[in-house]
Amino acid sequence: MAEGIAMVTLFSLLTALPAVLALHMLEPGLVLPAFSVLLFAEAALAGIAAHLIHMPDNAEDITLWDFAGGFTLIGCAAAVLGEPDQAALFLTEQGSLRAASQP
Repeated sequence: MAEGIAMVTLFSLLTALPAVLALHMLEPGLVLPAFSVLLFAEAALAGIAAHLIHMPDNAEDITLWDFAGGFTLIGCAAAVLGEPDQAALFLTEQGSLRAASQP
């Protein structure tokens, strides 16, 4: 039971902390695309970790596969709620920041 609570706390922190940082650091139109990309990256990392750890399947416990699915679900919701022009603006802005930082 304590392990499940720790996993849910970890999931909450990995989801809420980037959302709060994105709200403070990005323009409002860029928050959802950035959050979506971040959650897909977290889902990929959780899926890779779950594949490497090889925990036995147990319906009673929360596993890393559950986290990968949760991150994917929330990332898809953020992508659907965001508009395509916001995603294009986010990617264009990131490209211009890289070009400006190179000598």
